[in-house]
Amino acid sequence: MRITVMTADEQIISLDVDLHESVENVKALLEVETQVPLQQQQLLYNGREMKNSDKLGALGVKDEDLVMMVSNAASSAPSTNDLGLNPDGSAVNPGAFQQQIRRDSNLMAQLFQSDPELAQVVLGNDLNRLQEVLRQRNRQRSELKRQQDEELALLYADPFDVEAQKKIEAAIRQKGIDENWAAALEHNPEAFARVIMLYVDMEVNGFPLKAFVDSGAQSTIISKNCAERCGLLRLMDQRYKGIAHGVGQSEILGRIHVAPIKIGNMFYPCSFMVLDSPNMEFLFGLDMLRKHQCIIDLKENVLRVGGGEVSVPFLQEKDIPSSFLDEERYSKQASSSGTSMEPGTTDENKNVPTGTQSSGGSRIDASQKPDLEAKVAKLVELGFGREAVIQALKLFDGNEEQAAGFLFGG
Repeated sequence: MRITVMTADEQIISLDVDLHESVENVKALLEVETQVPLQQQQLLYNGREMKNSDKLGALGVKDEDLVMMVSNAASSAPSTNDLGLNPDGSAVNPGAFQQQIRRDSNLMAQLFQSDPELAQVVLGNDLNRLQEVLRQRNRQRSELKRQQDEELALLYADPFDVEAQKKIEAAIRQKGIDENWAAALEHNPEAFARVIMLYVDMEVNGFPLKAFVDSGAQSTIISKNCAERCGLLRLMDQRYKGIAHGVGQSEILGRIHVAPIKIGNMFYPCSFMVLDSPNMEFLFGLDMLRKHQCIIDLKENVLRVGGGEVSVPFLQEKDIPSSFLDEERYSKQASSSGTSMEPGTTDENKNVPTGTQSSGGSRIDASQKPDLEAKVAKLVELGFGREAVIQALKLFDGNEEQAAGFLFGG
């Protein structure tokens, strides 16, 4: 149907509308025709005001009916006081301040360029947040003005004043720092992003888990809870008890000498130190990285195992449980390049010390010398120097297989 709208300045407008059209939609059409904002329009039908939510048909509007439009711009325009700011930078009337900025498309465009955060707040519906951002911007402006005043005062300071010279030196140093920071933001913004540590999907004894790959950790580590969940706790050798020292310290409960791990579609033998570390589940350390000739390929973002026979991708942040994101901090407490482990007592029957691992190489008990000599002889036959073999065996506490892997890797 067609209705006729007469404005206060006697402008006649014809509109084609539907019987079920809302009054608010009619006002939107009139805004296009008259340039009068929807909020400032007041429509009257038979002397009664039409509310935005009403439907034309429900009000009895019929084809060729006349509707009056009155502009309430004068009454709705905010006063100058309403658009002012308080001493702390907040708006006197935040609602009026927000609407005034919204109506100015040029100002909004400039705001999106210079201060996107404030522009988003202005477009939002949280007036408390708007007030908070306005106060924050006021504090920033005050601080900037204070700094500028100090710099100006230093320009006219007594050149023989020691305190003034110290302030000038500090200002020059800070300016250099700020310029360096600005250059980093422009040319190396990645430096300010959080670095996600390296995790891969593995299976330990048939149980899937997310392994933290840490070439800075000397040993491969599994927590007691994880070992129990994987059915390996029954294999823990408690003769290898001790204390792991790094950034902090953790108790070494023992060692699991060998268990299968699955990386990709291949199985590999692996040994673990068992730690009482509830914050760190499983850490794939340097000992197994060397043994299985792993390559951390950051260009392709994969871990290559066995010299490249298997490649598994490092996990993205969304695939890593949030509880794991601080695991690297706890891993350094458990095992790091500076880790040392307190030696325990020697088992007289087995001649195996209870604390056996350290980053600087553990001391091998004298009762192990005959066995040590046999291992040395065997490795020397492979073409390695005697001193290098002894150092490797000390480094891995007499473990012949790990020592050989180290020597071949070197």
